[in-house]
Amino acid sequence: MITKEQVLSALSHVEEPDLKKDLVTLNMIEDIIIEGNHLTFSVVLTTPACPLKALIENACRNAIGHFISKEIVVDVKMTSRVTTQKNQPLSNIRNIIVVASGKGGVGKSTVSTNLALGLAKSGARVGLIDADIYGPSIPIMFGLETARPNATQTPEGKTRIEPIEKYGIKLLSIGFFTDPNQPIPWRGPMASNAIKQLFNDADWGELDYLVVDLPPGTGDIHITLTQTYPVAGAVIVTTPQNVALSDAKKGIGMFLMEAINVPILGIVENMSYFTPAELPDNKYYIFGEGGGRKLAEMYHTAFLGEIPLVKSISDAGDSGSPVILDEHNPMSAAFLDLAERVAQQVSIVNAKAPAE
Repeated sequence: MITKEQVLSALSHVEEPDLKKDLVTLNMIEDIIIEGNHLTFSVVLTTPACPLKALIENACRNAIGHFISKEIVVDVKMTSRVTTQKNQPLSNIRNIIVVASGKGGVGKSTVSTNLALGLAKSGARVGLIDADIYGPSIPIMFGLETARPNATQTPEGKTRIEPIEKYGIKLLSIGFFTDPNQPIPWRGPMASNAIKQLFNDADWGELDYLVVDLPPGTGDIHITLTQTYPVAGAVIVTTPQNVALSDAKKGIGMFLMEAINVPILGIVENMSYFTPAELPDNKYYIFGEGGGRKLAEMYHTAFLGEIPLVKSISDAGDSGSPVILDEHNPMSAAFLDLAERVAQQVSIVNAKAPAE
């Protein structure tokens, strides 16, 4: 008859690859049930989007077989409990992820949209804020150009905005409140207050991740958001050209400033290469090669991946059905991989955060 102590002892030899500690020390083993020669237990991952799920499950099975007995029938239940900063003041939103770029036109909104949907497809509870006040594009990408959120008054006289739900995530954009054919000539303070309303006045419910699509550059909205709310980290989107990389460096520098101090989760290189539909195995690096990877190395941060220049990505966004939703499109897998890597980096940042 095996014992719970034997099981924990065996599993203490299984290391969580990112956090560099064993599963038992990290309190990731729960619900151990022993019935004769049958063993069941749960491994509680730090995110449902963990890219190492299969690796950890295999390691657990091997540890039981090696340290106890190969004759044991092992049933491993892989579950998750999304981590958050230990001093997180927003109890209902566990992690805020901002997506930024030094310049416009690099596909930041496309990355934000497919990242949010990728996290949701893994089983996480996800919200998406379109904070690009002057050029909101999330309504188009979700086919919601004419949508208007419901708003109610609380007994205390406060307005509560109900985010629009589509494709399994909750959405808010300044584009839901303005005429899409008219410019928004707001000064910085007005734009910053509008963004605060999307956070403070919305009924987001319980979220594991709130993805924020920031405007290009390094302006008032970036400063207001990062100094007002606890941001878990920033994803930087660039393209391979030197001018884009130069602007991306400015964006990274802003987040690393002492007054802001937001961790960089990693670099995404969008429009990395061109693959013609008739030559799916060919890659043409028409804007240069390796710039995003070199940028990640320069700042000692993760390189989150290359997204190619493929017409189906922009077509999907224009049609209101983002490409990640099409499981037959190879670009869907690319964005799912990106979501896993971002979730992985959030878990690493949270594990390193100080207790107070």
